[in-house]
Amino acid sequence: MYSTDNLNQLEPTFMYTQIFKDILLDMEHSKQALTDFTTYCRQNSSGSLINIDRFEKEYHTQSPVWWYSSPTFIYSMLNHALRSMEGDTIINMGFFIHDLHEQILQLHQQQVNSYRGKSFILYRGQSLSKANFQKLQATKGGLMSFNNFLSTSKERQISFEYAYAASQITDMVGILFIMFIDPNVKSVLFASVKDVSYFQEEDELLFSMHAVFRVGTIQQIPDDNQLYQVELHLTSDDDKSLRLLTNRIREEAGGGTGWHRLGNLLLTIGQFNKAQQLYNILLEQTSHEGEKALYCNQLALAYSEQGEYKKAIWYNEQGLEIYQKHLPSNHAHLATSYSNFSLMYTKLGEYSKALFFSEKALDIRETTYLTNLPDLAISYNNNGSMYANMGQYSKALSFYEKALEIYEITLPSNHPDLATSYSNVGSVYNNMGDYSKALSFYEKALEIFQKTLPSNHPSLVTSYNNIGLVYDCMGEYSRALSFQRKALEIREKSLPSNHPSLATSYNNVGLVYNNMGEYSKALSFHEKALEICQKTLPSNHPNLAIAYNSIGSVYKNIREYSKALSFHEKALEIFQTILPSNHFDLAISYNNIGSVCNKMGEYSKALSLHKKSLEIQGKTLPPNHPSLATSYSNIGSVYDDMREYSRALSCYEKALEIYEITLPSKHPDLAISYNNVGVVYNKMGEYSKALSFHKKSLEIQREILPSNHPLLATSYSNIGLVYVNIGEYAKALSFYEKDLEICQNAVPSNHPSLATSYSNIGNVYNNMREYSNALLFYEKALDIREKTLLSNHRLLATSYNNIGLVYKNIGDCSKALSFYEKALEIYEITLPSNHPDLATSYSNIGLVYNNMGEYSKALSFYKKTLEIREKTLPSNHPLLSISYNNIGFVYNNMGEYSKTLSYYERALDIKQRALSPTYRRI
Repeated sequence: MYSTDNLNQLEPTFMYTQIFKDILLDMEHSKQALTDFTTYCRQNSSGSLINIDRFEKEYHTQSPVWWYSSPTFIYSMLNHALRSMEGDTIINMGFFIHDLHEQILQLHQQQVNSYRGKSFILYRGQSLSKANFQKLQATKGGLMSFNNFLSTSKERQISFEYAYAASQITDMVGILFIMFIDPNVKSVLFASVKDVSYFQEEDELLFSMHAVFRVGTIQQIPDDNQLYQVELHLTSDDDKSLRLLTNRIREEAGGGTGWHRLGNLLLTIGQFNKAQQLYNILLEQTSHEGEKALYCNQLALAYSEQGEYKKAIWYNEQGLEIYQKHLPSNHAHLATSYSNFSLMYTKLGEYSKALFFSEKALDIRETTYLTNLPDLAISYNNNGSMYANMGQYSKALSFYEKALEIYEITLPSNHPDLATSYSNVGSVYNNMGDYSKALSFYEKALEIFQKTLPSNHPSLVTSYNNIGLVYDCMGEYSRALSFQRKALEIREKSLPSNHPSLATSYNNVGLVYNNMGEYSKALSFHEKALEICQKTLPSNHPNLAIAYNSIGSVYKNIREYSKALSFHEKALEIFQTILPSNHFDLAISYNNIGSVCNKMGEYSKALSLHKKSLEIQGKTLPPNHPSLATSYSNIGSVYDDMREYSRALSCYEKALEIYEITLPSKHPDLAISYNNVGVVYNKMGEYSKALSFHKKSLEIQREILPSNHPLLATSYSNIGLVYVNIGEYAKALSFYEKDLEICQNAVPSNHPSLATSYSNIGNVYNNMREYSNALLFYEKALDIREKTLLSNHRLLATSYNNIGLVYKNIGDCSKALSFYEKALEIYEITLPSNHPDLATSYSNIGLVYNNMGEYSKALSFYKKTLEIREKTLPSNHPLLSISYNNIGFVYNNMGEYSKTLSYYERALDIKQRALSPTYRRI
């Protein structure tokens, strides 16, 4: 039973089951069909073996109506398959659907005159879930369809008993349908089956599939809160827009054999594995060359939709080879084969091959477009997809819009291909950072899909995912999560618990939680995804690599870098096994590992990996592809952390140049790029330039992002830091407080970003010498970090250092030393022995010992600092100058003046060689 909110709209499954029925009724069903069905039942445990054996042996001794009404597995199996669009079961029961319909037809023809044109009433008792009952109530006055065969009775009491029994079930509502039947209405076939039914005492009338009724009065039956009677009026009315679409999809299912039409329908409804099985059988059975080529092409599509691109290419090659032997070079079938190749090579990231085949297909289709506009649209879509993957978004948009224009002219307004076209345009706007337009097109697509596709169709899942992705980019994580969970819900209901597509949904939900900073939840979902992939996929499957990368990303965010590295390396190992050495996914993997190495202070490794990534991208992508900009940014980040600011700036400027050429002027990635440049200028002491770039970034973000987006918080924080460095602490505090306000509204109360915000405000108060306020905010940050992080986490060390600094500033050397030593303990456990943060930690402790007059201890720690910096920094680095100066200062306090002079001279030499006159030591 189906009903919808739109009063004259029917569920899309009405259309697809109708097309299934039409094909099955047209087909010849051999005696083998019965044997195939019972074999299928045994393999799938669809009923008891006794009942299956009995059905196989005795089928022809009883009528189809008798079997349908008997208390065996047939009734429940058939109706469940029709309700849930189980293509495999429907096809295997095709012979029975045919026979049952034919018997109803014969009985109807025998009985039709007995009605004498007079209306009569039938009854049906059944259960409905509370959710479905609410939908039914909303449909009062509208249409309702039964897509299955419909059993009814002339006996009200029998139907009432069914309804009453249903009302006693938890969370269910009992429904007594009172059906007003006018035999003059042109509707589906129905017949009295009293004399041939298993239950003859029920005085049953059986309707064939797709009876449509208009919903009348709905009222509660007295003395029972969960029992209702609903009036239904048999009608010939239908959903006109769905009828037009049904006719179109019938045409698209094509001519040829019934089996071929079934295969096309399975592809249309997204049951690709079943289509693949069917076409494999058809390919084995045919000797006709044209059919072989057709089935190879269809198999290529089925495998491609399942992500098995190598198999897809192989079958497409077989089909193309046959077509090239027998067809002229400009035949439409050749264009279809070329078009398929283009799509597959695009998905594999082999864009030069994709472009080659796309142009061949387009040449043919542009020549013959007057006879086949939809095929021309397919070529435009393929080109759009290819250019989108190459980062050439304006070209992609141009092709997608050409395709959309054709579809809007040639297709019904609710056709799924039109929805796909809207979705394609939306994806480009999303990549261009125009989220409002992306959302608009994605929502148009979703509206069509919801009206025209089965509720478990993959395109619906994709649509929810797309909208979730836009909201994720906009920082509206609760909405993003809602849509990703809708996608997950469909897959959980329609797929086995270990299906790889379910893993994809778990992964998507995990990504949102990762962005929300809810890392334990993110990890939980990613681990669910990984568990499924490990159980169901080959050990070198790319989906396993995706799962490893996702988990690695979470561990990176919680700064468990060794674990992050381990998972990213597992992903890389898979990609190296299955992909060509210049594949884009390999470049991403190198970038992932490089980013972790950078966080671990292994800068040479990080640089090497990011440069490998850049090398691959340089060979395979256009010179201005946004992914190249990402690689330049990653390299810039390493140089930034190495304090080689001129090199960092050079890389960040290359990235910015690409973004300015390829992206719209208000793109969020452009804002991030401006921020990166601003950060380096800040560290170089060029504060006016830093401020200028940060304000450019902020201007973009304020225009395109919600006011509580995390990226806005980052910009406020960056500007605050510049104001700290130029000593304008009131302004710094104002921007840091804006950052804090966003974080408090956007993330949980124990989120790491909040700790960072508290820490930044603490820094300002420390610089303003308001040490009690500084301590208050530093302790808030520490409280969050101690509750949410591992005891040896590096951010804890940062908090200990900050609190140690305050105690040093107020002259409480013993407390300062205690906190500095806690920080050092973490660094010595978690960092390489030559890490710059370790050097800073030694220096902090050295300073406290110097202030306490324990000069030998101070000297020991300062020399440890110097040893690291001499090994890891250029000989003219400012931090070396500071180290020499600190050691000279201790020797001066110890009265060893010759050594004092030696170290001061070294410090001075570096300053004269390396520092600009405006350099400030901070």
